[in-house]
Amino acid sequence: MSASTGWNGVVSHLHITPRAFLPMRAQEAIELVAGEGIVGDRYRIGTETGFYSEKPEEGRQVTLFEAEVLEAILRDYKMEILPEEHRRNVTTRGVPVNHLVGQRFRLGDCVVEATRLSIPCRHIEEILGKPVFDPLVHRSGLNCKILEGGTLRIGDAIRPL
Repeated sequence: MSASTGWNGVVSHLHITPRAFLPMRAQEAIELVAGEGIVGDRYRIGTETGFYSEKPEEGRQVTLFEAEVLEAILRDYKMEILPEEHRRNVTTRGVPVNHLVGQRFRLGDCVVEATRLSIPCRHIEEILGKPVFDPLVHRSGLNCKILEGGTLRIGDAIRPL
């Protein structure tokens, strides 16, 4: 089965933060703006206040993370990472994020293109006070650019185009 067919996912959690180092804030809905990012988030192009913001990158307008990875880290490392702690915007369920680089898909009513896998940094260990770097290697989420914006809500479908 290819990653572009045979899967249907759902948005399980949504988080944003206005600045680097601040806790992620849970949201019921977020507003995605094509070509820019998420209203109120640190990485929105033109208003960056995120870590490494001197290097704005259109490919990280919205970030995804698999709920299944949180469960695997708890199982394999006996370490709990909460949805607000992985520092990505959208926690998914049923989405093969590591296989979607270069593909376009629907995120609710929005359309995004996966640009690259997210890479964990030691910065997250400083924020969380947990040794999460190694458990997150190769499963730290997905960076996407927003092609068609709109409102994304918890419970929205995520599906291939």
